[in-house]
Amino acid sequence: MSDASDAGHVTIEIDGRVLSVRAGVPLGAALHAQDRVLRRTARSGEARGLFCGMGLCFDCLVTVNGREGVRACVTPAAEGMRVETGRP
Repeated sequence: MSDASDAGHVTIEIDGRVLSVRAGVPLGAALHAQDRVLRRTARSGEARGLFCGMGLCFDCLVTVNGREGVRACVTPAAEGMRVETGRP
């Protein structure tokens, strides 16, 4: 059920967690806002954020509604999206 405070927001699911995010925000930004780890450094294993953030590096690939290889940084959030990062 929506109310005035939900105006402009959509509900998506990221790794089983249901979230309300602003409609159209890139999934990469939504993931970053949730402190989700997209990648880790090769040397130390430390968490990294988005790399290019504009769809060039393919470093932010996720699965959306069962479709693999979706670039999170350029894919706008839409109602009912189910996003899987493949990362804990």
